[in-house]
Amino acid sequence: MVKLVRCVSSFFFCRPMKFTHLIEINVPGNPLIAPLSREKLWRGLVMRAERPTLFLIGLDSCEILARTEAGFSRKQQFGPLTVLDHVHLQHATQVHYHVPQQNEIPMSDLTMTIEEPQPGALFVRFEYDDHAGELEEQAEKFYNDFRRSAYLEADIDTIRVIRQLADEGQLDSPLQ
Repeated sequence: MVKLVRCVSSFFFCRPMKFTHLIEINVPGNPLIAPLSREKLWRGLVMRAERPTLFLIGLDSCEILARTEAGFSRKQQFGPLTVLDHVHLQHATQVHYHVPQQNEIPMSDLTMTIEEPQPGALFVRFEYDDHAGELEEQAEKFYNDFRRSAYLEADIDTIRVIRQLADEGQLDSPLQ
């Protein structure tokens, strides 16, 4: 059965690639979308950080280099491209990815925040920031619109995979 995911809003800012959107997780009254608990959603977001090859097309491998109580550092391999990043975890609330400037890769951040405006009403807010300057050329606008669309689709797919993992029972117990 195909699980549905609904993106409830998108916001575009005038800075290049400062982009945020909100994805509704539990949709009351829609029997096609099984509700997820906050804990299972959290485990799914952490699994995306620890095992991103399950979620990201084109990612060949991911190695966790070091762990602390606050998160971990990773090395990801996309073909010949190596990306080093840091993942910061705020338990059951937020996963923050920080990619420092490295070679041809500019600094960027992705923050995934679980929001619960009412008990059981869960959303995930995805926030992207590439820290680019304030001016936006027409070519950059086209490229950034394309990236926004790709990120939105990838984030919808992230929630789809989390739902699939929950259905398979892979989010029933705490992660190691």
